[in-house]
Amino acid sequence: MKLFCSIDAIKSQLHGCVASIGNYDGMHLGHQKILERLHSQAISMNLPSLLIMFEPLPMEYFLKENTNPRLMTLREKLVILQNSAIDYVLCLRFNAKLANLTAAQFVKDVLLDSLNVRYIIIGDDFTFGSNRTGGYAILQKYIETKKIALVQVDDTKVSSSHIRQALAIGDLETAECLLGRPYSMSGRVAYGNRLGHRIGFPTANIYLQHKVLPIRGVYIARIKGLNVRPMVGVVNVGNRPTTNGTRNVLEAHLLDFNKDIYGTRIEVEFVKKLRDEIKFASLDLLKQQIEKDVNQVKQYERL
Repeated sequence: MKLFCSIDAIKSQLHGCVASIGNYDGMHLGHQKILERLHSQAISMNLPSLLIMFEPLPMEYFLKENTNPRLMTLREKLVILQNSAIDYVLCLRFNAKLANLTAAQFVKDVLLDSLNVRYIIIGDDFTFGSNRTGGYAILQKYIETKKIALVQVDDTKVSSSHIRQALAIGDLETAECLLGRPYSMSGRVAYGNRLGHRIGFPTANIYLQHKVLPIRGVYIARIKGLNVRPMVGVVNVGNRPTTNGTRNVLEAHLLDFNKDIYGTRIEVEFVKKLRDEIKFASLDLLKQQIEKDVNQVKQYERL
């Protein structure tokens, strides 16, 4: 998979392609179905496959801080795509120019004239263009278009919205079923305020890019990227209200582990929610609660 961040950069690579376009937030089972069809269609037409995405997500551009929680960062998306059979990913900066294009202008100027798209595959809820007036009907006028029906799991439609809803109430099992894998966050371990060390529970801290968190609270988790086998830990996701924190951070306390891992990139898979994030009246009360959290992790049998 090759990544391009502008139309000018990828233009010379394309002499016809099969494309898909969308947010792909979560890379869930529905997205995976579209990518499989994208790959097979590209092979049948002897053309490269192209996935078109946007940064920021259009909803983030329009809604700013009132946007829905993002399920994954661009980097997390690209890690999954790197292991797929997709040939090219084009990540376009979503700005006023793109936002103001009508659906017909986007098809003609971007998909046809610039990217030479011969065939396009979309989910059946896909819309585009200014005021989201474009969809399957407009695409079909210009390009051969295939609309993929929403995937269902146990009568639940697989969508980023349903995954967000499940995560918001701590239903990690449903989120995992819809994603096709455990929900996770990843990042590079950074220096924190060393509060965990002071109270006897050192943490690996990841400062999160998410403007709005898809999950919040304390979880049992698996931590990948440090050993051959995943490690077990208790993880807090939030803004550390006990110390009046304001920045979103993931803090992972790894059981039976005390190595220096600053700068290491890790992936945290969420297994079970233990409780909501709480503001404690003192550090002693916080320490007592973390001891209880750690004991719950040790007693959990599914790890």
